[in-house]
Amino acid sequence: MKIGELATRSGLSAHTIRYYERIGLLPYADRDASGQRDYDASILVWIEFLDRLKTTGMPIREMLRYAALREQGVGTEPERRAMLERHRERVRARVAEQQAALLVLDAKIAGYAGTEKRMKEYDAALLTGRRKPSGTRTPRARRN
Repeated sequence: MKIGELATRSGLSAHTIRYYERIGLLPYADRDASGQRDYDASILVWIEFLDRLKTTGMPIREMLRYAALREQGVGTEPERRAMLERHRERVRARVAEQQAALLVLDAKIAGYAGTEKRMKEYDAALLTGRRKPSGTRTPRARRN
Protein backbone atom coordinates (compact mmCIF):
# COMPACT_ATOMS: atom_id res chain seq x y z
CA MET A 1 0.00 0.00 0.00
CA LYS A 2 1.18 3.50 -0.76
CA ILE A 3 1.85 6.07 1.93
CA GLY A 4 -1.44 7.90 1.28
CA GLU A 5 -3.47 4.75 1.88
CA LEU A 6 -1.40 3.91 4.96
CA ALA A 7 -2.02 7.41 6.28
CA THR A 8 -5.76 7.04 5.74
CA ARG A 9 -5.95 3.58 7.27
CA SER A 10 -3.67 4.32 10.23
CA GLY A 11 -4.90 7.80 11.08
CA LEU A 12 -1.36 9.17 10.87
CA SER A 13 -0.34 11.85 8.43
CA ALA A 14 2.08 10.98 5.65
CA HIS A 15 4.52 13.40 7.29
CA THR A 16 4.30 11.48 10.61
CA ILE A 17 4.80 8.17 8.83
CA ARG A 18 7.94 9.46 7.12
CA TYR A 19 9.15 10.91 10.46
CA TYR A 20 8.54 7.62 12.30
CA GLU A 21 10.43 5.83 9.53
CA ARG A 22 13.32 8.31 9.71
CA ILE A 23 13.75 8.00 13.51
CA GLY A 24 13.37 4.21 13.51
CA LEU A 25 9.89 3.63 14.92
CA LEU A 26 8.77 2.21 11.60
CA PRO A 27 10.95 0.00 9.43
CA TYR A 28 11.95 1.49 6.10
CA ALA A 29 9.37 0.65 3.48
CA ASP A 30 10.14 -1.26 0.36
CA ARG A 31 10.09 0.84 -2.80
CA ASP A 32 8.22 0.08 -5.97
CA ALA A 33 9.66 0.43 -9.48
CA SER A 34 8.96 4.17 -9.46
CA GLY A 35 10.65 4.65 -6.08
CA GLN A 36 7.48 5.17 -4.05
CA ARG A 37 7.10 3.61 -0.63
CA ASP A 38 5.17 0.36 -0.72
CA TYR A 39 4.00 -0.84 2.69
CA ASP A 40 2.81 -4.29 3.65
CA ALA A 41 -0.59 -4.30 5.38
CA SER A 42 1.00 -5.86 8.49
CA ILE A 43 2.53 -2.46 9.31
CA LEU A 44 -0.94 -1.37 10.47
CA VAL A 45 -0.74 -3.74 13.47
CA TRP A 46 2.62 -2.25 14.48
CA ILE A 47 1.33 1.32 14.06
CA GLU A 48 -1.69 0.49 16.22
CA PHE A 49 0.62 -0.91 18.91
CA LEU A 50 2.80 2.22 18.77
CA ASP A 51 -0.34 4.32 19.14
CA ARG A 52 -1.29 2.36 22.28
CA LEU A 53 2.17 2.90 23.74
CA LYS A 54 1.93 6.61 22.97
CA THR A 55 -1.60 6.85 24.41
CA THR A 56 -0.44 5.20 27.62
CA GLY A 57 2.40 7.69 27.95
CA MET A 58 5.44 5.67 26.96
CA PRO A 59 8.25 8.11 26.17
CA ILE A 60 9.42 8.06 22.57
CA ARG A 61 12.94 7.04 23.63
CA GLU A 62 11.46 3.85 25.15
CA MET A 63 9.34 3.28 22.07
CA LEU A 64 12.51 3.58 20.00
CA ARG A 65 14.30 1.12 22.26
CA TYR A 66 11.41 -1.33 21.96
CA ALA A 67 11.36 -0.93 18.15
CA ALA A 68 15.12 -1.53 17.97
CA LEU A 69 14.79 -4.68 20.07
CA ARG A 70 11.91 -5.85 17.88
CA GLU A 71 14.09 -5.45 14.79
CA GLN A 72 16.75 -7.65 16.42
CA GLY A 73 14.30 -10.54 16.59
CA VAL A 74 13.19 -13.34 18.88
CA GLY A 75 16.23 -13.26 21.16
CA THR A 76 15.09 -9.91 22.57
CA GLU A 77 11.67 -11.09 23.73
CA PRO A 78 12.56 -11.25 27.45
CA GLU A 79 13.84 -7.67 27.40
CA ARG A 80 10.80 -6.46 25.45
CA ARG A 81 8.50 -8.21 27.89
CA ALA A 82 10.30 -6.60 30.85
CA MET A 83 9.95 -3.18 29.22
CA LEU A 84 6.23 -3.70 28.75
CA GLU A 85 5.80 -4.97 32.31
CA ARG A 86 7.53 -1.86 33.71
CA HIS A 87 5.41 0.36 31.51
CA ARG A 88 2.26 -1.50 32.58
CA GLU A 89 3.06 -0.73 36.23
CA ARG A 90 3.45 2.97 35.43
CA VAL A 91 0.14 2.93 33.54
CA ARG A 92 -1.59 1.20 36.46
CA ALA A 93 -0.24 3.83 38.86
CA ARG A 94 -1.53 6.64 36.62
CA VAL A 95 -4.91 4.92 36.29
CA ALA A 96 -5.13 4.70 40.10
CA GLU A 97 -4.30 8.41 40.37
CA GLN A 98 -6.95 9.21 37.77
CA GLN A 99 -9.52 7.07 39.59
CA ALA A 100 -8.79 8.93 42.85
CA ALA A 101 -9.16 12.24 41.05
CA LEU A 102 -12.41 11.03 39.52
CA LEU A 103 -13.79 10.24 42.97
CA VAL A 104 -12.98 13.78 44.10
CA LEU A 105 -14.74 15.20 41.04
CA ASP A 106 -17.75 12.97 41.61
CA ALA A 107 -17.99 14.11 45.23
CA LYS A 108 -17.73 17.75 44.22
CA ILE A 109 -20.39 17.34 41.52
CA ALA A 110 -22.64 15.55 44.02
CA GLY A 111 -22.14 18.46 46.41
CA TYR A 112 -23.35 20.88 43.75
CA ALA A 113 -26.33 18.64 43.06
CA GLY A 114 -27.08 18.68 46.79
CA THR A 115 -26.83 22.48 46.86
CA GLU A 116 -29.20 22.70 43.91
CA LYS A 117 -31.68 20.41 45.64
CA ARG A 118 -31.44 22.41 48.88
CA MET A 119 -32.02 25.66 46.97
CA LYS A 120 -35.10 24.22 45.25
CA GLU A 121 -36.46 23.05 48.61
CA TYR A 122 -35.77 26.48 50.11
CA ASP A 123 -37.48 28.24 47.19
CA ALA A 124 -40.48 25.91 47.49
CA ALA A 125 -40.68 26.64 51.22
CA LEU A 126 -40.67 30.39 50.53
CA LEU A 127 -43.53 30.01 48.08
CA THR A 128 -45.63 28.11 50.61
CA GLY A 129 -44.83 30.62 53.32
CA ARG A 130 -43.20 28.14 55.66
CA ARG A 131 -39.99 30.13 55.95
CA LYS A 132 -39.28 33.80 56.12
CA PRO A 133 -37.00 35.33 53.58
CA SER A 134 -33.50 36.01 54.80
CA GLY A 135 -33.01 39.49 56.15
CA THR A 136 -36.36 39.64 57.93
CA ARG A 137 -36.33 39.78 61.69
CA THR A 138 -38.82 38.78 64.27
CA PRO A 139 -39.67 41.80 66.49
CA ARG A 140 -38.32 41.44 70.03
CA ALA A 141 -39.24 43.19 73.16
CA ARG A 142 -36.95 46.08 73.94
CA ARG A 143 -34.84 46.05 77.00
CA ASN A 144 -34.56 49.28 78.87
